[in-house]
Amino acid sequence: MKPVTIHDIARIANVSSATVSRVLSNSDYPVSKKMKEKVQRIAKELDYIPNLLGKQLKENKSMTIGVIIPTIVNPFYSSVIFGIEEIARQNDFTVIACNSLHDPTLEEEYIRTIVEKQVKGLIISSISTDKTLLKNLMKTGLSVIAIDQKIEGEGISQIEFDYHRGGLIATKHLQSNGHRRIGYVTSKLDRPSRRSIYQGYLDAMKSADLEPLVEESNSKDVYNAVSEFDTGKKLTQKMLSATNPPTAIFACNDMMAFGVINELWQQGIRVPEDVSVMGFDGIDFGQMINPQLTTIKQPDYEMGKMACKMLLDLMQGEDKPMFDVMLQPKLIERGSVVGVPIVTQA
Repeated sequence: MKPVTIHDIARIANVSSATVSRVLSNSDYPVSKKMKEKVQRIAKELDYIPNLLGKQLKENKSMTIGVIIPTIVNPFYSSVIFGIEEIARQNDFTVIACNSLHDPTLEEEYIRTIVEKQVKGLIISSISTDKTLLKNLMKTGLSVIAIDQKIEGEGISQIEFDYHRGGLIATKHLQSNGHRRIGYVTSKLDRPSRRSIYQGYLDAMKSADLEPLVEESNSKDVYNAVSEFDTGKKLTQKMLSATNPPTAIFACNDMMAFGVINELWQQGIRVPEDVSVMGFDGIDFGQMINPQLTTIKQPDYEMGKMACKMLLDLMQGEDKPMFDVMLQPKLIERGSVVGVPIVTQA
């Protein structure tokens, strides 16, 4: 069956298509109350859905915004989208969300698709090193807010997170609990956020005159619900095989930290009595495991709300300066970190 059109409604109501259009668009053009009610009743009976895209094209106005993130699997990005949708919904905008799956080629395809659909605003966490297409489209009128991953260049409003400081705070928290052999497990260091957390860890270890103990995953990422979890398990296995294994392990994200805890328990190593574990992201699942995960909180939901507010301002033509907002980390202390175990002499 073909979609119902205003012409179908007009034929049944025995009026012109222009009259139906005026009624359904709440035009000020005078139409009798009886006729309005008749047209509205027929439209409802036929389950008529307005062609908003056609209307937006005619008015050169879009009520849709696009969002491109690396992966919806990570609850961090799910929370970001939730914040974006809340503000969009309050302003009668709809959201098209796309997962680039950490693939620069797919990210570019989604950017093209969004523009082809006449979407005028985009919120993006870009993992591509080539921003040529994005910057060229901005010159043609596309409004862009960059989140999470910084995009170098003028004219782009950014909402970043101080990953370096987060890595520093996490490592120093472990040090303040007496830990000196602190391991760091991370996904491949192929994006700015991961490199910044890692550098924060290195700087904290250097300032305390401690030797870094790092395990990096170099395998090609497979993005499903357990990939980061499995990576945490595998890297923990490697770390425990060291001659002098760590008393604390810091993971680059919470999902990986869950894998670390799981592997430790499977090897009969108690958390936190034998080894403390620190995460990064502050996702809600961290409160649902035993012990609850000590982590660095990123304001993910707030980041989404802020990004959407900034984007709508840009799309509405408000003459506002470009912003580079740096959100700050917060230490969430729970049960997975305690003071370094005291070894008693026999």
